Amino acid sequence: MNLVGVDWGTSSLRVARIGADGFALEERSSERGILTVPPGGFAQVLQEEAGDWLAAPQALCLVSGMAGSRQGWQEAPYCTCPAAFDDVAHALAWIEPGRIALVPGLRYEFLGTPDAMRGEEVQVFGAMDLLGLADGVFVLPGTHCKWVRVAEGRVQSFATFMSGEFYRVLRQHSILARTMPEEDGPLQEEAFLRGVRHAQQARSLLHSAFSARMLALFGPLTPQELPSYLSGLVIGEELRSRALHGMEVVLIGAPALTERYALALRTLGCESRRLGSEAAWRGHWALARSLQQP
Repeated sequence: MNLVGVDWGTSSLRVARIGADGFALEERSSERGILTVPPGGFAQVLQEEAGDWLAAPQALCLVSGMAGSRQGWQEAPYCTCPAAFDDVAHALAWIEPGRIALVPGLRYEFLGTPDAMRGEEVQVFGAMDLLGLADGVFVLPGTHCKWVRVAEGRVQSFATFMSGEFYRVLRQHSILARTMPEEDGPLQEEAFLRGVRHAQQARSLLHSAFSARMLALFGPLTPQELPSYLSGLVIGEELRSRALHGMEVVLIGAPALTERYALALRTLGCESRRLGSEAAWRGHWALARSLQQP
């Protein structure tokens, strides 16, 4: 089997040729997210991005992420939590039977309100396989951060936090933008941790966010430090809402972002382990492996 993994998001597309050990032999990425694909154009885009890999004998392509949404290639119905790896594997939506399939996302309901994920479930199952875990808390930072609770090999529940999006809104479209430089620049660790700690004490982002303007007005922080401080406030607010109590979490995502979460968690007395794109590709590999089993 020649396995091609595809992580197709709203704004980006990542593909990988995955080896027999579950790790990527080669990766490619582009900005051809689902919003850039014209109606009926998904097969063509995939061919342009990974046609040479798909031409290999016995090629199998598994596509996770927003390509399986209503706005994507074809809707792949959600699996309802609690959901195990086998539930996802058995619910693949085949575009071309035996060759190209869409991975379903997960759905969870809390207080009568549904929540959903597409793509993160593959990363969580891949991380579980890589780390040999059947229980734990997995955090996937990003525009919409996911906190996922796993027990006995099943995703029991998850919660979505719009942390990345809130940061951008405050950073670019609020009064705070006037006191900050155009570019974020490198992380200013002391300013970031000051924001994390202030979020724990203020206990309301609606209140604490204004402190970024006051610290600029009265001088304790420089304009170059303010983006890091604001990032600390937003991430700190997210962490404040979780019952951490010294727990260990697994962080999955881009190194620069998981580094911030690890730093904030450590400051609050929690340890973490970090994984990157290898979690997604391992998840695709585990799904493909399950298809080969009788």
